[in-house]
Amino acid sequence: MFEPEQLLTQFGLDGEVKSVADPGLINHTWTVGSPPSAVVQWVNPIFDPKIHQDIDAVTRRLSQRGLATPRLLPTRGGELWLEDAESGYWRALTYMPGTTLHRLSGAITAQQCGELVGRFHAALADWDYTFQAPSRNIHDTPQRFAELRRSLDEVHDHPLLTPARHVATDLLRQWQTWEGELDLPQRPCHGDLKISNLRFDPAGQRALCLLDLDTLGRQRLADEMGDAWRSWCNPQGEDDPEGCQFDLEIFRASARPWLASSPYLTPQERRSLVGGIERICLELAARFLNDALRNTYFREDRQRYPETGAHNLQRARGQLALARSVRQQRSACEAIIGS
Repeated sequence: MFEPEQLLTQFGLDGEVKSVADPGLINHTWTVGSPPSAVVQWVNPIFDPKIHQDIDAVTRRLSQRGLATPRLLPTRGGELWLEDAESGYWRALTYMPGTTLHRLSGAITAQQCGELVGRFHAALADWDYTFQAPSRNIHDTPQRFAELRRSLDEVHDHPLLTPARHVATDLLRQWQTWEGELDLPQRPCHGDLKISNLRFDPAGQRALCLLDLDTLGRQRLADEMGDAWRSWCNPQGEDDPEGCQFDLEIFRASARPWLASSPYLTPQERRSLVGGIERICLELAARFLNDALRNTYFREDRQRYPETGAHNLQRARGQLALARSVRQQRSACEAIIGS
């Protein structure tokens, strides 16, 4: 596997290389220069390398529509990515100055999130583009639960199996009583609008652009915004099941500008939005719980959770608690969307 310093010449870069303090759950990121002018990333091989063709096309489109966005920096040979001989891929992008938030706690910032994402969706709504990377279909919720059931049947000697089964019992019960629609139109989407994938100004007040575009593709807006709102409207974060509470005021503050700036939604799409929030919470809980037993996807914080799987088990508990909070406030959320 390359070291990031070895790649600078190939991308025509020069400067001090620093690891980003919060590297994310999937990829690894380093800044280049002081102050930074670019980033270099190792991209997990779960992403098809053709995603870089989509990133290049989408960011060109966003730039044409007046939206700020990071852009891929090609190699000296004009390639959009470099393949690592051991695993994964490497790429370089322009650096977007600003700050990253991991929790959204105020109505002004929430409003900014909704407006930016609405403009992003509007910029891509009437665009006739065929995505090159195969669809990962990560929000096939029934399939995610089938994978969890399979793990519960196949894993017999994991030290966390007993508490995982307790969480799974409650999780499966809530999924079986979920009400919502799945047969919905597919639109161009970002695919992972958690709060840390939005870039803000240094004061954390103005949303500047979207980051981490590896999940670009077509999907349901109920998936896209369900994932966004389960992240934005949970100020306590993913690791605190006792404190997980869906914040109705943050939802109100972000939903209204998103609806105002996004493209036209069909009545069916509008009806699906609130149910989508609960579903994505349940889906992510199933994924975290599955990975607590398999340990193949999400990176865990070993300093806080030394036991393998313990962090993902805690995350699963948190998302289940958040799903319950969403269900309790469903009528209020639907009134906001309806207004």
